[in-house]
Amino acid sequence: MTARRAGSLVATTALITGSVVVLSGSAAHAATLPTGARSLASVNHPSRYLRHLDSLARIDPVSTAQEKLDATFTVINGLASPSCYSFQARNGRFLRHRDYRLRLDTNTGDATFRGDATFCAVDGSVTGSVALASYNYPDRRIRHRDYALWLDPYQDTATFRADSSFRLTTAWASRTGRNPVLPGLFADPHITHFNGRYYLYPTTDGYASWGGTYYKAFSSTDLVDWTDHGVVLDHGPDVTWADNSAWAPAVATRNGKYYLYFSGGLASGNTAKQLGVAVAGSPAGPFRDALGRPLVTSGQFSGGQAIDPAVFTDTDGQSYLYWGQGVARAVRLNTDMTSFDPSAVRVITPSGYNEAPFVFKRNGVYYLMWSENDTRSEDYRVAYATGTSPLGPWTNRGVVLQKRLDLGIRGTGHHSVVQTPGTDTWHIAYHRFAVPAGDGTNRETAIDRMEFNTDGTIRPIVPTL
Repeated sequence: MTARRAGSLVATTALITGSVVVLSGSAAHAATLPTGARSLASVNHPSRYLRHLDSLARIDPVSTAQEKLDATFTVINGLASPSCYSFQARNGRFLRHRDYRLRLDTNTGDATFRGDATFCAVDGSVTGSVALASYNYPDRRIRHRDYALWLDPYQDTATFRADSSFRLTTAWASRTGRNPVLPGLFADPHITHFNGRYYLYPTTDGYASWGGTYYKAFSSTDLVDWTDHGVVLDHGPDVTWADNSAWAPAVATRNGKYYLYFSGGLASGNTAKQLGVAVAGSPAGPFRDALGRPLVTSGQFSGGQAIDPAVFTDTDGQSYLYWGQGVARAVRLNTDMTSFDPSAVRVITPSGYNEAPFVFKRNGVYYLMWSENDTRSEDYRVAYATGTSPLGPWTNRGVVLQKRLDLGIRGTGHHSVVQTPGTDTWHIAYHRFAVPAGDGTNRETAIDRMEFNTDGTIRPIVPTL
């Protein structure tokens, strides 16, 4: 697992952050930042804002449309630590330091880049301002010298404190659409509904080789404003048999408990993935490993990779576990939700299947959905089939969600769906390449409506910004 800096920051308050509310625990520093689109004004040069010019970061006056774009950043979950922050420009690149100079670069996902692009918030020189300490050089802060931005050793002087302090303001240029629904890089979203709230459980993205190590939970009453409940399971301290590849969580409930199913692997060269299950008393966690060992071990079943778990609970209360890359498998879960009969596992692989099986039921019809092609491909997409039982047989109905190049939307896949209770309103959550400069390891989470024809088939889903 990637090492976490000792004393890294954790928010101490609940702070409304535009579209996300950050909730967390105790901290080494008091300052917190609102996530979402923001601009940063210099404290001692209030008419100048942090912006990029030819990839180099500086503070400048803002007046033209291009300057407004260049001075707008999305404050996101820290690439190296969920307790800190990263800053993504409108062109998709990230603020990072190189040789102590602040600039914009494309996220490579390696540990060096993630550390260089992560900053922890400390109190600024005046009330309401913040300073940004380097995650991997905690004795250095972002400050301006001759209007250029550098990462300099902290000096306990009034001049340095002012030069390194910023006020977060309304973004000069803000998005008009609702997607992505979460600021930052999150993939493989599992969406569900518990106790009057929607919940999202995504993979934390932005890591080379998808090497993320922890899961966060988000909740909402309206699918627009999301509360960040922080890290709910961390492979490092919480899972003895996995420290890497924290992929594709899914959560189900039974008897007042909540069960998080997840994929995990080891960072020490062992690429085999296994499935685990964790349990909590709340959908917001924290979750603990329920077994202390994998639920599905690597190689336990011939063919395919043990990743991408999903759970469907039928109207009779019976729950089913689905999983697999290359081969799709399904089995009835026992009532403890942490075991099953291995001899009862069935292969249900449909034509075109790659990964991410998901099952739901509507008007007595069962729907099996999955992702086709590779998640690194812009042609990653969702197809589906219908059946008469949770285990099939299945009738292939074709592709229902795919790229939309006129809006720059690519790689739409690894989805889940949710029904608004008591209605026939359905939504689909999925990931896509981050717009505008994402790829197969820099992905973001979107939600759109999913509608049906009178014969029960799913209408083509239109991905939106």
